[in-house]
Amino acid sequence: MSVIHAPQTADVLARQDPELAEILLGELDRQSTSLQLVAAENFTSPAVLAALGSPLANKYAEGYPGARHHGGCEIVDVAERLAVDRAKSLFGAEHANVQSHSGSSAVLAAYAALLRPGDTVLALGLPYGGHLTHGSPANFSGRWFDFVGYGVDAETGLIDHDQVRTLALNHRPKAIVCGSIAYPRHIDYAFFREVADEVGAYLIADAAHPIGLVAGGAAPSPVPYADVVCATTHKVLRGPRGGMILCGSELAERVDRAVFPFTQGGAQMHTIAAKAVAFGEAATPAFAVYAHQVVANARVLAAGLAGQGLVVTTGGTDTHLVTADPAPLGVDGRTARGRLAAAGIVLDCCALPHADSRGLRLGTAAVTTQGMGEREMVRIAALIAGVVRGEVESVRAREEVRDLVGGFPPYPA
Repeated sequence: MSVIHAPQTADVLARQDPELAEILLGELDRQSTSLQLVAAENFTSPAVLAALGSPLANKYAEGYPGARHHGGCEIVDVAERLAVDRAKSLFGAEHANVQSHSGSSAVLAAYAALLRPGDTVLALGLPYGGHLTHGSPANFSGRWFDFVGYGVDAETGLIDHDQVRTLALNHRPKAIVCGSIAYPRHIDYAFFREVADEVGAYLIADAAHPIGLVAGGAAPSPVPYADVVCATTHKVLRGPRGGMILCGSELAERVDRAVFPFTQGGAQMHTIAAKAVAFGEAATPAFAVYAHQVVANARVLAAGLAGQGLVVTTGGTDTHLVTADPAPLGVDGRTARGRLAAAGIVLDCCALPHADSRGLRLGTAAVTTQGMGEREMVRIAALIAGVVRGEVESVRAREEVRDLVGGFPPYPA
């Protein structure tokens, strides 16, 4: 079988545009020599990268398989059908739309399919880990819909189910959204389904973060409970940057029309092909082992940070996410993140429930892809604490980081 050498290979790029080639190599070096603990990031497989750099990037394909607005879509139709079929099989969904360009695009399409401007929506409040698309006034969601925010218990940090039910009964929302960018525990989808049914609301699950764990059997699935599930295909799922929507057959046409033509134009066929690759990889036993290791690593990391004096939100984690307050170490989240960045430890800040300061948000998806395990998580927790306290200067910490990640290259030669 002949091999197609795409014009975007490193060698060709180096000859044609050495300035950009140097930038790309610089980013590869950054990823390979620092600790990648951003919860929303991961390392895709070489096969996913190959699909992203394939000739499918050349094809304009507005519409859906068998009903495109451009000619010459016979081959890309096959690719999209494959991605859809694999997504449906992987998550047990009746329908899948794989065209959304991002998680936010998927949420926008879900709202467009089910809501009208001015409708009331109940979602996790932004101070408690809600996403921008869950009602931020700077986002389309906060401008077009009337969002009511529920929160978490001040003592446990867990979602306040009594408050959710009370707010739903008082406000009678058209939709309820469950999901978060910084909630480290499993969502009780059955509870949210029950409340949605009580008030006649649609249930939208924003599963951007846990969907990869769902694929690997390491987290409960929202698919049997939610009317619409929105997700990303990167993060733990380890695919290309993009979004997808899962739903029942009764909402399939409304969802598809909300994606195209209402919120998007032409599908990115190279990305859809890369999604198909990722769905295929996620259906393997090896991925299930990976997903469970991601959670095991996160739990050890959370325990390690708590043992070093940080306050870990909810006392631990069920997922790949860990959120922690560094205040007991004498600094706030932004200062801590800056010190860690200087040491080559890359992570995010996040809002802390019922607190004025910001905390740290970490994820174990990328380091687990690299092959790190519980022993490395203990080492990482101690290194983080040492850097945040100022006990380990950035130069020495960076050397330790390079030593650690040097044994776990994301893309071995």
